[in-house]
Amino acid sequence: MNGSLHSSPTLVDINLNRGPAGLGFNIIGGIDQQFVRNDNGVYVSKIKEGGSAALDGRLEEGDKILAINGVSLENRYHSDVVELFRSAGENVHLRVMKKSDLSNGPATSKPNRQPSSSALGMLALFAGAVSIIVIVALYKRLK
Repeated sequence: MNGSLHSSPTLVDINLNRGPAGLGFNIIGGIDQQFVRNDNGVYVSKIKEGGSAALDGRLEEGDKILAINGVSLENRYHSDVVELFRSAGENVHLRVMKKSDLSNGPATSKPNRQPSSSALGMLALFAGAVSIIVIVALYKRLK
């Protein structure tokens, strides 16, 4: 061990082929949509099921995209990055920093995620239990 608390970031090169629905992921960030405090980077906000990124399996929500086809995304507006993706061609090379290496945390929000079915199930169970308690209390009052 070298005594350092921080390891070097994990950089990954990913090649994706554009499919019928694009590259299969959404992005957030840029100098006008800062996602992580003090960081103008561009991050993966959603992986689309069945899309190129999901089929490849290496890109994850929260990963930071550093470059597209060798073009750095540093200090770019979100709309400029979207245009780079649109004009990138059929085979797109991404340089990515894995999310486990990011330490600042989100500025105000997290990637857009839907609640899991288990969370929704627990919410429904709780609502049902509250309803039963209210009904029993009303029944006892009417007696």
